Amino acid sequence: MAKFWFISAPLHGHLDWGGFLKTAQALRQRNHDVLWLSELPIANTVAASGIRFQPLKRTGWLWPPPPAPDLTSVPPAQAVMLRYQRALDTWMSEDLVGEAAQCMLDMAGEIGKPDLIVTDPFLTAAALAAEALSIPLAVCGWPAQRELNDDYLFPVQKTLGNTSRERITRLSERFNLNGVNFSSGPTPSIISPHLHISYFSDYWYQADSENILPQTLFVGGIPTAPTDTPPTWLTDIPTNQPLALITLGSVFTGDLGFFAWAAQAVARLRYVPIVVIGRNPIEPDKKAELKAALPPNTRLLNWIPFDHVLPRTRLMIHHGGMGTTHAAVIHGIPQMAVPHAADQRGNARRIAQAKVGFNLTAHEVRHGALLEGATALTKDATVQATARQLAADFAALGGAEKAAEALERILQNPTLRFL
Repeated sequence: MAKFWFISAPLHGHLDWGGFLKTAQALRQRNHDVLWLSELPIANTVAASGIRFQPLKRTGWLWPPPPAPDLTSVPPAQAVMLRYQRALDTWMSEDLVGEAAQCMLDMAGEIGKPDLIVTDPFLTAAALAAEALSIPLAVCGWPAQRELNDDYLFPVQKTLGNTSRERITRLSERFNLNGVNFSSGPTPSIISPHLHISYFSDYWYQADSENILPQTLFVGGIPTAPTDTPPTWLTDIPTNQPLALITLGSVFTGDLGFFAWAAQAVARLRYVPIVVIGRNPIEPDKKAELKAALPPNTRLLNWIPFDHVLPRTRLMIHHGGMGTTHAAVIHGIPQMAVPHAADQRGNARRIAQAKVGFNLTAHEVRHGALLEGATALTKDATVQATARQLAADFAALGGAEKAAEALERILQNPTLRFL
């Protein structure tokens, strides 16, 4: 029996990445000692999955992030810099990361160190702690990729790349480390020399294939059959009525116009809109305003059980979050993504490249593209067949069970490195 630590940011979306929490469950089913470390906001969700949870005072993730600056009166180049800086500070604020790494080392001193740390792609402190404890690190949810040549970077990327490198250098020096779990190029990121698990496929990353490093394992994913009873609101909808799921995940819940426009579009096609606004609360007056703008048959919810709802869903309109995109793929659902930030742009682009849906801009949404796109996807038999085939291809890769096997192999040969 091996001892695994899974470490994530204290956000529900960071439990997913297409199968992160499921991988912990698969290892637990194999009788390994699996412990999840994070901050308290996700404690109940992890515990409900059957995985032991250990709270950390800090994970190094800055949440909520600093208030978004008013960018309406600043030059475009400065506005881009401020947005990128805010994103960097969210996952690599130097003081918070240093404190979090020390918390993890103190935890190892109290309960004993694990045999392997498995981290989400943006937990800088976990990468530091693994090296300090002299144990392997695995990254779940993100392929290991070569960095872009400096010649291909925008000025803002070069500037913040230098900032990232300086922060990693200082943090490594603070803990007397060499930084083995970080890339050394112009835009440093967490890179495990042992294993990166992606819950997608090499076909999904077809446009990036030359940049994928050999320690990446694509495991796809398989839908989970529910073992509990479906919610009443779902069983009250006749089974012959198709559903369309509309969500912006758990972060971008303030874009109320998106929810209303998407719901109106699918309602015109006789779909039941399922609008999921996330766990972040919306002010009562704003929520009342949203309700008034939705079609009468809309279900407005904070959260839904994907395992029950997605088998009945025929279309998804969302932000391009990795977990949401993955859920649509493994259920064979055509989708439209309107990316808002970060990795969502890449996910939306790959949806279009795989020919299972559309990548839309906010400008296109405001000019009626949601209705046009929904009409096309619900009437195009080729897209629907492509989505079903992609789901079958993902299932054939093995999902969380394959990921668990790969993590076990690291412990059988801990000196194996690709970098």
